[in-house]
Amino acid sequence: MARLVLWDIDHTLIDTGGVGHELSGEAFREVTGQTMERQAKVDGITESVIFRETARLHGLTTDRSTFERFARALTEQHLKRAGDLRERGHALAGAATALDALAADTALTQSVVTGNVRAVAEIKLQVFGLDRHIRWDVGAYGEEHDERARLVALALERAGVPATDAVLIGDTPADVAAGNERGVRVLAVASGSSDEAQLRQAGADIVLPSLEDSHLLVKLVHGRDVET
Repeated sequence: MARLVLWDIDHTLIDTGGVGHELSGEAFREVTGQTMERQAKVDGITESVIFRETARLHGLTTDRSTFERFARALTEQHLKRAGDLRERGHALAGAATALDALAADTALTQSVVTGNVRAVAEIKLQVFGLDRHIRWDVGAYGEEHDERARLVALALERAGVPATDAVLIGDTPADVAAGNERGVRVLAVASGSSDEAQLRQAGADIVLPSLEDSHLLVKLVHGRDVET
């Protein structure tokens, strides 16, 4: 039986409708003084790596203190434009119902493993009303380590749960790889840029087209045999 569910956020639970990219651009300009002409790959990557690699694309070398200033600026941008995020973004189909359905099991803890910095992760889920079942203190965030697999390990340590009692739910091959590396069962959702075949090829234990069938999701999280 699963005791811990670790959710990815972007393209698993929510879609920012392009607002997230805009806010990253504003924070980048504020911190570096340069317009963000290009952004490094973001799918499944931690915020610290995205910022460092984006800066490199612009001929800039950054350090930890520069990233920390960027993280603060990015948080401020999300606070300032929470209304835009709410208006132009959306919770993905089935996300709220899935979170509620899993919360019915009081022995199950839900948290996040995300490339977002914690403050931004909290804002994103709060904006769409998806935060009420999340144990933020158990989660792991993009400012804590460059490697996503290490974030999975951090969350397991904080929850005091072995990998065999956890399930990771995400939408990218990077999510799948991180879970596989730490021995966590991975339920992949083809709600982002990767299709079902790509997620299976990456090594996901289970692949769903969306979160819309909450009854099926609950059964799969608890490891029950179901035709999918």
